[in-house]
Amino acid sequence: MGCGAIVLFCPLLAVLACICLKHFDGGLLPTLWTFITTHPMEFIVSYAPRPTAGASAAYAGWLLFQAALYAWLPSPIGYGQRTPAGHLLPYRVNGIHAWVVTHVIAVMAVYAGVLDPAVIAKNWEGLLVAANVYGYLLAVAAYFKAHLCPTHEADRKFSGSMVYDFYMGIELNPRFGEWWDFKLFHNGRPGIVAWTLINLSFAAWQFQLHGYISNSMIIVNILHAFYVVDFFINEDWYLRTIDICHDHYGFYLAWGSMVWLPGTYTLQAQYLARYPVNLSTPVAVAILLIGTSGYVVFRSVNYQKDIVRRTNGECKIWGKKAEVIRATYKTEDGKLHESLLLCSGWWGIVRHANYLGDLVLSYSGCAVCGVHNILPWWYAVFMTALLLQRCVRDHSRCLGKYGEDWEKYCRRVKWKLIPGVY
Repeated sequence: MGCGAIVLFCPLLAVLACICLKHFDGGLLPTLWTFITTHPMEFIVSYAPRPTAGASAAYAGWLLFQAALYAWLPSPIGYGQRTPAGHLLPYRVNGIHAWVVTHVIAVMAVYAGVLDPAVIAKNWEGLLVAANVYGYLLAVAAYFKAHLCPTHEADRKFSGSMVYDFYMGIELNPRFGEWWDFKLFHNGRPGIVAWTLINLSFAAWQFQLHGYISNSMIIVNILHAFYVVDFFINEDWYLRTIDICHDHYGFYLAWGSMVWLPGTYTLQAQYLARYPVNLSTPVAVAILLIGTSGYVVFRSVNYQKDIVRRTNGECKIWGKKAEVIRATYKTEDGKLHESLLLCSGWWGIVRHANYLGDLVLSYSGCAVCGVHNILPWWYAVFMTALLLQRCVRDHSRCLGKYGEDWEKYCRRVKWKLIPGVY
């Protein structure tokens, strides 16, 4: 029932922020009150974003352009973790090339006068509708592909509920051919490459509307750019995260990466374009430094885990030899494998210091919007719920995978996210 409700009402959640910003001065409570007290059809007719031919065509062109970059740009080969069925899959990790090429072309087009830098912001409603349609079509395609022509049958997972399977996914790594990976392309290209473009477009729109770009908008663009560029520089690392290695591909990832990510993660820029916030210099510097520190923690935590795995534990963490637990697990083909659980550095303080850094970065990006409206803070609220839920999922998954070795790690590292608190 819960999954079905999410599938049905997600489009409303995605466009609610757009409605709130355009029609209710960014006020979430007036938006919700109007929604509750108005007939649903009247609300839709009066406020819902409309599709446009231009935005739909532009969105289709965007997908094709990113697909071409994914397929044809030079690419090193990365490998994910071994799947439950024992497959070790190769991936094309040319995301940083795609990001650079895309942004260089955009800058050149703006400089040449053939592209309005605020074009995304001005056509945001139509683009959001197009993304919603594509997100649903992608989820449907993934569902039927899993039944009719799965890439790796042994890595499929069925719950017995059609609705749950549609939402959470059946195939782990759906592909066309050997290289075209549904998950890596859609999770990492159209939405995340667009993230910085969307922010920049709303910054340009703020300038066109108000005659200046606020320091709060600049900080949002800087902090989000940290995250996006880091993602692509370390795309090989992403191949061994929960998204790629454990989440099956259904509505949750398909629609989420195409609509929720670009729509929700850019809320601060959307808000500031219409309602600029001018921070005092000390406050602006403080928020920028706090957000940057969150990024530094996020990056260093992930680096420690990655270098330990690449060196099989033969490395130093914070000047001392890495302390690891050599955990063993079996794949469904009966083969025994080994994995390293790092117990020193950040990973010796809390089990998910990377999530903590991510949250500091998220809250800093929201803080620049002030406290007059709750809407820009929705991103931080969502990230908090998401990462707390991932802490629970990670514990359950690792306990099932590593058994006593995971219990041994938990005895050494008691705190999950915040030392002394949780």
